[in-house]
Amino acid sequence: MTQKTDFDGSTSQNNPKQRKDLLPLWIKFFIWIFLFAGIIGCLILSFGAFLDDTDLSLYGIKTNHPYSATGIFICLLFISKGFVAFGLWFEYQWAPKAAIIDAILGIIICVMVMVVLPFVFTTSYKLTFRLELIPLYFYLTDMIKIDKKWVNLK
Repeated sequence: MTQKTDFDGSTSQNNPKQRKDLLPLWIKFFIWIFLFAGIIGCLILSFGAFLDDTDLSLYGIKTNHPYSATGIFICLLFISKGFVAFGLWFEYQWAPKAAIIDAILGIIICVMVMVVLPFVFTTSYKLTFRLELIPLYFYLTDMIKIDKKWVNLK
């Protein structure tokens, strides 16, 4: 089987034609999840008054009330993740930088939930490790690698 080559002799795999081709498969998978989550976040904020008991959770922050400060914060996080996913899927130039900011914000929130909040809201400190930190780290490193290629592609 032969590979297609461009005029300069490089293979098509090394020279993607679309920005989406720069994204790893696992990020493409999560893009669809967070597109859906962003839509759900908008719907919860819009129709939350009609919902009696809604379990919302992200990065270890939990609530049952969509119109509490915590509920609005979680919904806004989901909407911002949906916005970033939209930008990545439709190849906007600002999307990798927004994804880097999203990953850094997620890491900061996870660390705050692990380290600061147990001291503030409970009398006994429980050490927890948020597993979200693992994919957030890889998301951040992948998006940093992709950023320059993404901007130069179009």
